[in-house]
Amino acid sequence: MAGASNLPPGFHFFPSDEELIVHFLRRKASLLPCRPDIVPTLILNLYNPWELNGKALQSGNQWYFFSHATQARTSPNGHWKHIGADETVISGGCNVGLKKTLIFFVGKPFEGIKTNWIMHEYHLMDGSINCSSSSTSSSSSKRSHKKKGHSDTETNNWVICRVFESSYNSQVSFHEEGTELSCLDEVFLSLDDYDEVSFAK
Repeated sequence: MAGASNLPPGFHFFPSDEELIVHFLRRKASLLPCRPDIVPTLILNLYNPWELNGKALQSGNQWYFFSHATQARTSPNGHWKHIGADETVISGGCNVGLKKTLIFFVGKPFEGIKTNWIMHEYHLMDGSINCSSSSTSSSSSKRSHKKKGHSDTETNNWVICRVFESSYNSQVSFHEEGTELSCLDEVFLSLDDYDEVSFAK
């Protein structure tokens, strides 16, 4: 996958949940170009998570790709199982999407062996946006979709996925708490001399 090479030197792809939905998934679903256009589209059922290297966009220990939402999240050697409650993704006070968490199991459903592979699957909310202050813009957005000839069903069929192996998810756990770590932060965390490190909220 050569997409990451389209970024300027020194830049890395490390988007927040909000950025994945607002700047990438919403534009993909609206048939608008994504800039930079570096996230590929894959058919989820064709690949095991360890086969994403070279096919999905890799950023560190994480892989990103667009796909179509499907109930049967199977692969050649296993399946993805939905766990926990869906999380609401908020942007500017509006509910703009949902984040689903799935774990990969090797083998058939109900008989599989749990692995450390995790996928965050991001969906648009019905109507794309859900907040009172955006009712006008939401309505105009719906009219725009109709003019372009694709329905809300087609729009919400797109998802963007982040896949990673949980044994390497130190970055992800901090990212989910709303704190992004720099390279120096990670170095400090790895030093045995520092027993306690606090981050500003």
